[in-house]
Amino acid sequence: MNQSFTTFEHIVRKRRTTKPPMMNGQKIPDEQVKDLLKLANWAPTHGRTEPWRFYVYTGESMAKFCQEHADMYKANTPEDKFVAATYENLRNMGSKASHLIIAIMKRGNLPKIPAWEEMAATSAAVEHILLGATALGIASYWGSGGMITHQVMKDHYQLGEEDMVLGAVYLGYADVEMPAVRNTWIEEKAVWL
Repeated sequence: MNQSFTTFEHIVRKRRTTKPPMMNGQKIPDEQVKDLLKLANWAPTHGRTEPWRFYVYTGESMAKFCQEHADMYKANTPEDKFVAATYENLRNMGSKASHLIIAIMKRGNLPKIPAWEEMAATSAAVEHILLGATALGIASYWGSGGMITHQVMKDHYQLGEEDMVLGAVYLGYADVEMPAVRNTWIEEKAVWL
C-alpha cells in the first residue's frame, strides 16, 4: 500500500467529534489554526467560486461570541420553549476550547452553479480543517446547535439571502480520545455494478 494513502487513511479513521466541554482548555498556537484555514482553501469548488468564509474567535472574542450566541437564543426563543440549561450551555460552550471557527457559505456570483454545490464545497473546506486538526493532534467539534443555522445568525454576519452559516467548529486539545463508531460497514452502503 502507498505510504501517502496509509497516512491519509490513518488520519481519516482517527478523526473524531470531541464536544467542547471535553476539551482541556490548552491553547493551540494561532499559526496552526492559520495552517488549517490554508488547507480549507484547497477544497473542491465548481467554477472556482470558493464560497467558504470563516470567522475565527479565540480568547476574549470567543467568550464574547458565546455570550452573544446565548443572548440570541434567549431573545429569539418563545418563553414556553426557552430552556435555561441550553442558554448556559451556549454561554459556556467555548470555555474549554482554544479556537472557534464559524463556517459560512457565501453564495458565488455564478447563478448556473446551484446553491447546494456551494454548500458542498464549503462542507469540504470544513472537512479539510477537521482532518488537518486530527493530523496535528487537535480535537474538533463541528456543531450546528443553538442559533447557528437560524436567520438571526445570518443577520449577525450580514449574510445575503442565499448565504448560509454551516456551523461552528470548536478546536482544542482533549485528554481523552473518543471511540470509533460506525453503524454499518461500507459494503452495506455501496453498490458495485
